[in-house]
Amino acid sequence: MEEKKENSDVTKEEAESGVGPKAASDAIKPAPQKEKDKKILEKYNLNAHGMAISVTIESSAEEFVPTYNVTFEGVSEATKLLLLSFRRELISMVPLDPTKVEIQSYVDELNKRYIQASKILIDRYLPNTDDDTKNILTAYILNMMLGLGDLEVPLSDENLEEIAVNGSKMPIWVFHKRIGWCKTNIKPASEDAIYDQAEQIGRRVGRELNNLAPLMDAELVDGSRVNATLYPISQIGNTITIRKFAKNPWTMPALVKAGSLPPELAALLWICIQNEISILISGGTASGKTSFLNASSVFFPPTRRVISVEETRELALPDTLQWVAMVSRQPNPEGKGEVTLYDLMINALRQRPDIMLVGEIRTAKDAETLFEAIHTGHSVYATVHADNSQDTVVRMTNPPIATPKVQMNSLGAIVSLFRHRSKGIRRTLEFSEILRTGDANVLYRWNMRDDTFAQISDMTNLADVLSMYAGYTKSEIGEEIKIRASIIRWMIKYSVTDINDAGLLIGNFYRDRDKIIKLVEDDVPYSRELF
Repeated sequence: MEEKKENSDVTKEEAESGVGPKAASDAIKPAPQKEKDKKILEKYNLNAHGMAISVTIESSAEEFVPTYNVTFEGVSEATKLLLLSFRRELISMVPLDPTKVEIQSYVDELNKRYIQASKILIDRYLPNTDDDTKNILTAYILNMMLGLGDLEVPLSDENLEEIAVNGSKMPIWVFHKRIGWCKTNIKPASEDAIYDQAEQIGRRVGRELNNLAPLMDAELVDGSRVNATLYPISQIGNTITIRKFAKNPWTMPALVKAGSLPPELAALLWICIQNEISILISGGTASGKTSFLNASSVFFPPTRRVISVEETRELALPDTLQWVAMVSRQPNPEGKGEVTLYDLMINALRQRPDIMLVGEIRTAKDAETLFEAIHTGHSVYATVHADNSQDTVVRMTNPPIATPKVQMNSLGAIVSLFRHRSKGIRRTLEFSEILRTGDANVLYRWNMRDDTFAQISDMTNLADVLSMYAGYTKSEIGEEIKIRASIIRWMIKYSVTDINDAGLLIGNFYRDRDKIIKLVEDDVPYSRELF
């Protein structure tokens, strides 16, 4: 034990407080909780880059929000403090070149050398450790050295949408897809710890974060969006907010299954997309605009060339599509190298797209280019911040966007989305056609009182467009909606909700419509071997 004390970088006082120098910046300190009146909402296991994690989400009478409790399997609190003390020795054994951390080959080599060095230190300070435990401890050290320490656990949980670090005095918060906001039992060790994590994220993508540049937008390797702020701009302390990139993106059958819209409305949307009718998707913050745009992509015919332009990569389309994804870029510290969303939209028009996806319309230039794309024969699908269909028209036709109202009739429809925060649900609030005057005529609306969808008016201009370009009569549109709604119900029944499975099925519908309809009528279970 004397040898451990001499070589450890964590003093007795630091170990007891859990807050020390940057060597202990990633320490995880569970907050004490009372055991009475607790109810387990969910419980599952995770693997965070080799670390076995147990997650238990509980509600209790003492807390207003559920608690997201993390337990490291096979790693005690005392062992974690000892492992954190290895940091200085590891850096001396395996020097880190910060200028190369964005080079994957360098990180891979560094990873191997850290594993070797970690095992040497574990043998020295924790002799007789078996191989399985040694691998667990090594994984913890690697997450501390090359990962984001305590943030690696929520980052590895695909059930989470958002991670919020609100200074060192508060626990980390997470937004769970099914439960909503939860307080975790993970607490940053210090303001320095938060700054180190944010700086590490920024350094890998060429972003600066310091007193002269206290605000930062960046992204992780997996595409997750990151915002960081420094004290005193953020009065509660340094902050990090991570909007996670969905590894299993939403599809339209999955949205219908979740109750976000009825199958008949999804079927109408399918008809519109197949017949190249441009659609604007609106809603408030976190209402699911990008998720809905992504879900709609399963209806794109594989014979179309798709180009998406985003400020941060969020879309993930089926493998069946010819898809080119482009993202904007902020200027470097010298103010050079910026590529705006407008630049990407102009460039995309030179790549012969059939379909253009636009992350978000914010400026007059964005809108001007969007409508130019529609007028030159492209179908365009974009998002915009607005609460409902009428507000969308108002937002689009007034500054700063200021599109002439007469141009709005180039769009075929507006889909307005709504997030009910208290109930923790997302719904399609309205589906509206755009009239020749540029106004919105609401066809379907969600009723919050009983969570149902109702058709509140008949199709007029949209029916004329489908008649002109697809040859449908009104009765044929109704019949086609029934057929496609039945296909969507069949997809839900047999769990065809994966992005590539859904894309494959819809692609086969375009190639052999009668075959797919027959499979649905005969209620044949789905499998890829059918195609």
